[in-house]
Amino acid sequence: MRYPVRERPIILSANSQQRRDTHMERRAIRIALIGDHDPQVTAHQAIPVALGLVAEQLERAVQFEWLPTEQILADTPLHAFDGFWCVPASPYKSEAGALRAIRFAREQQRPFLGTCGGFQHAVLEYSRNVLGWADAAHGETSPESERALLTPLTCSLVEAVDSIHLAPGSLIAEAYETSEVLEGYRCRYGVNPQFEHELLSDRLHAVGHDSAGDLRAVELKDHPFFVATLFQPERTALKGQTPPLVLAFVEACAGKQC
Repeated sequence: MRYPVRERPIILSANSQQRRDTHMERRAIRIALIGDHDPQVTAHQAIPVALGLVAEQLERAVQFEWLPTEQILADTPLHAFDGFWCVPASPYKSEAGALRAIRFAREQQRPFLGTCGGFQHAVLEYSRNVLGWADAAHGETSPESERALLTPLTCSLVEAVDSIHLAPGSLIAEAYETSEVLEGYRCRYGVNPQFEHELLSDRLHAVGHDSAGDLRAVELKDHPFFVATLFQPERTALKGQTPPLVLAFVEACAGKQC
């Protein structure tokens, strides 16, 4: 079953009412949510709220559509979306489907945000299709693989909160307007230290590390917006706060509209 497109309305204050016609003339920003929707997952509850808060702040209509991974096939029309968000709650029903959508966003220069499981699959897609590591695997589904790129974290980050140090000049640091943030997790797998140096030796860059110095965020060079975090920035929306990284992502999506 395919989940329907949902739209957050444009919210206009009295001061911005005079610009109403201009806002209405612009089409809605369309975002694909890559993942298998589960209303019990906290991140899945937070994402629509986060996009709604961003829509209000930007005074733009934002539409989002859940793309179940089993339904992302070779002929699935993806060009209609302005941006792609690979969401938490993996393993996905179809790893191939998730990787197919991530590859499309990377190759077609569409804004991409990956959080938690989205981070894991973003680095997996990159390792296979850019670095040529055909045997790269996710340790959660292929624990015996000789090239398990994602392996259990030394300390599981389930319902944990930690500080993240952001690289100066990175997209994520610009989004937060600071060099250190505090964010929440629900994650058990991260990049295998055995392959980290080689993974980050070319276009993929480390832009966030936790208090212990472990990799928590990456960005892709030569791409307008390709950011992936092991933490879940969308969770702050459940406190009524607009997540800065989600705002930056949607702004990038708006900039890619034809």
